[in-house]
Amino acid sequence: MDKMKQTVVLYPGCDVGHVAPMTELANIFLKHGYNVTMVLVEPPFKSSDSGATAIERIAASNPSISFHVLPALPLPDMFASGKHPFLLILQLLRDYNELLEVFLCSLPRESLHSVVLDMFCSHALDVCVKLGIPVYTFFASSASCLSVLTQFPALIASRQTGLKEIGDTPLHFLGVPPMPASHLIKELLEHPEEDMCKAMTNTWKRNTETMGILVNTFESLETRAVQSLRDPLCVPGQILPPIYCVGPLVGKGSKDDNRAASNECLKWLDLQPDRSVVFVG
Repeated sequence: MDKMKQTVVLYPGCDVGHVAPMTELANIFLKHGYNVTMVLVEPPFKSSDSGATAIERIAASNPSISFHVLPALPLPDMFASGKHPFLLILQLLRDYNELLEVFLCSLPRESLHSVVLDMFCSHALDVCVKLGIPVYTFFASSASCLSVLTQFPALIASRQTGLKEIGDTPLHFLGVPPMPASHLIKELLEHPEEDMCKAMTNTWKRNTETMGILVNTFESLETRAVQSLRDPLCVPGQILPPIYCVGPLVGKGSKDDNRAASNECLKWLDLQPDRSVVFVG
């Protein structure tokens, strides 16, 4: 009898901007002989061209991937609560943990290889640890960005106030050039006890508690940043999980969208001398 094919479960959360790059990651797993199931939750925002519609298009164009939508929970009232939408989405994803656990328990354990979490689904780590399932983080942005965010909690913990008052004072992070403090995400400049700053900081911390981090880059593009994430000095007192460069993961795009503009770009590229153009993502 043939050995049972292993399944990787991907959990990108509820935003189409995170579902799309994870779909590209799914295709990598498929090429390596795994079955892939992507677990989705109901998008919290509704519109005429909603995230749900975009996700449906993604599912329809990727028939080799199995998509499972968790039973819908009541959506938060983004306006009545008075809380930042990001905090409400994090809470919504946390509330889905029980339903995610039910779904994972429904899969044959012998065929369940691992779970890969989106960076904002870090609370699902608790479910995977409880069930004894290997769990990894997928970071869809650059290794340089990941390096800064990984080092940020230690930086902010060493201060009694936020970073807003230091303006353009350069901050020094291992593996990346010095950067003005004002270039950070504005919520990270607030006082460490502010809800948004605390939530983001805790999210970055939890992302480094999985068994490994898959980063959408390749090492020769961001050598310093990737090496910094493997350096014991990156986060003193903490050994970070292994870093796996799995990029570049670039979507194929729609055949119909921006066809004319794309053709103009390709025409221009065709006219350039060999090895004369550098792509910067």
